Amino acid sequence: MKIRLNHYLSNAGISSRRKADQLIQSGVIEVNGKPVFKLGTIIHTNDIVKFHGSKIKSKNKIYILLNKPKGFITTTRDQFNRRTVMNLISCLSEYRIFPVGRLDCSTTGVLLLTNDGYIAEKLTHPKYHIKKIYHVSLNKNIINEDLDKIRKGKISLKEGKVKVIFIKKNDKNKIEIGLSIGWNRVIKRVFKKLNYKVIRLDRINFGGITKKNLKIGNWCFLNKKEIENITK
Repeated sequence: MKIRLNHYLSNAGISSRRKADQLIQSGVIEVNGKPVFKLGTIIHTNDIVKFHGSKIKSKNKIYILLNKPKGFITTTRDQFNRRTVMNLISCLSEYRIFPVGRLDCSTTGVLLLTNDGYIAEKLTHPKYHIKKIYHVSLNKNIINEDLDKIRKGKISLKEGKVKVIFIKKNDKNKIEIGLSIGWNRVIKRVFKKLNYKVIRLDRINFGGITKKNLKIGNWCFLNKKEIENITK
């Protein structure tokens, strides 16, 4: 697998990604016996990388799937001592894992936690167009005209027009929606603009990862095939 050299250094715990760029430019990083100075250098994960002459060992990568419940903040820590998703995986505290992207406090469903910065960027950077699918429950029945407005991209927010991959009605006030944009609270803001209130929001798919019949609040390790599907 290919990866940017600064990502590799960050994943190995040598430094932050920004600091890694400074290390590269200073000439203390070698790849396969040759100093590397160029920012943005791409390497293979099986290349031999050295820092001040010592071989760097990549950390074991951890991939956790959590079915997030309501009432937990999606962050590693909170200054107001509110419950975070890390409380749900406290038995893994020895690993420096972090949540990939954010689900707000009231949103439930698929959340990935990992120590793999490459995967985190691939799942969250807009250029990769990662699909996310949600089940939405509204405070009242939705009319077809409003569904069409969303489907045809006629709803605009401050970031621009909202483009969805698909939207369908599962029941009178229950919607399934797929999109690849990652704007903050985008689904709640779209329906608010159409005078609906989202009373339940559940992410059922994130980049092909599903809840796998996990009960709310439970977690599991992703298997090798699931990880390979993410890294394609």
